Amino acid sequence: MFGSLTMVLAVAGLATLSAGGVAYALLQRRIETANRVGQRLERIQSRGPAVDVARARAVDAARRRKSVQETLKEIEEKQKAKARSNNAPSLTLRMEQAGLGWSRRGFWIFSAVSGVILFVVAWLFGAPLYAAFGLFIAGLLGLPRWLINFLRRRRINHFVGDFANALDVIVRGVKAGLPLNDCIRIVANEAAEPVKSEFRKISETQSMGVPLGEAVAKLPERVPVPEANFFAIVIAIQQRSGGNLAEALGNLSRVLRERAKMKGKIKAMSMEAKASAAIIGALPPVVMVLVYLTSPDYISLLFTDPFGNLILAFSAVWMFAGILVIRKMVNFDF
Repeated sequence: MFGSLTMVLAVAGLATLSAGGVAYALLQRRIETANRVGQRLERIQSRGPAVDVARARAVDAARRRKSVQETLKEIEEKQKAKARSNNAPSLTLRMEQAGLGWSRRGFWIFSAVSGVILFVVAWLFGAPLYAAFGLFIAGLLGLPRWLINFLRRRRINHFVGDFANALDVIVRGVKAGLPLNDCIRIVANEAAEPVKSEFRKISETQSMGVPLGEAVAKLPERVPVPEANFFAIVIAIQQRSGGNLAEALGNLSRVLRERAKMKGKIKAMSMEAKASAAIIGALPPVVMVLVYLTSPDYISLLFTDPFGNLILAFSAVWMFAGILVIRKMVNFDF
């Protein structure tokens, strides 16, 4: 009987295992699909916060990019409007860019005095009346404007030379945790002229309640160079859109130094042409002086005879035109 019971249990167990095997074989694909779906849902749920953070970062980057584009478009429109209204800077603006505190009345007084002085000097040396009058016109209209343009160009060159150092001071201050306003005050107190005076104007304008972006935007008007314009654009974008100001100004400083190196290379490469132009331009006056020293009677007719004076006048005009042409040929824009 024990043997019969054992047989029954064995048959029942084998039947159960066979039924289970058949059921597993039939339901295997559904079980594997359910397992894969569960694992995928778990992965998606675990990646949910990271996906949300990445999506938020992408949205923030797109918003910032759009803000930067709008800022650049607005700055470009303002610059085009200023370029249309100020194709040639006014006399007052040129005097300000030259670092002169003159008024228009002071400028005309200086022009009149210089014209009278040149007229008197020419008359005392026995020059003809028309030559003295020509010197008076040159002193009245030409010499003061040339002086203003010379001082303006020299001041702008000094500003460009020291501007990169000022940007480095601002970058170090920002990296050390100082506010941008304090860094500008440091430059306004410690930098060399004319960077010192220009940043002092920015600091004073801001202390009067003007936003920093608007205060810096006036810098390219006083110093019309691309370097000042780049600085104004960087500050305007940082004030509106945020960002790493130290990195932006550091890149700007590096660009300015590379521009200075390129400028030096261009000057070195063009020095031979400039030396040749200087020799060609100085050759006629030098020859005239040497001829006068060796044979004064031969060349004195140019100064004593009216026809000789006319020849000298035409020669001076053509010589001046030739010098301008040579200067245009050797003057490289960079």
